[in-house]
Amino acid sequence: MALTLERMRTDVADCLGEEAADIPVDENLVDYGLDSVRIMALLERWRREHGVSADFADLAEQPALAAWATLLGAA
Repeated sequence: MALTLERMRTDVADCLGEEAADIPVDENLVDYGLDSVRIMALLERWRREHGVSADFADLAEQPALAAWATLLGAA
């Protein structure tokens, strides 16, 4: 199964205990409570389930869903 922007948004929302609709795609997720431990957990999940090959530094550099979608080739 391909990784999509909506899947990523849902996964981030799950990590933060929020509704997916409340997670913006173009804002800094750190401002919404996403920390390095949660970023690592998301990355490991996406590696396992979707074959993502990015590393933590790639995601931490631009912690916004739109940037991650581009970086990870999400549909």
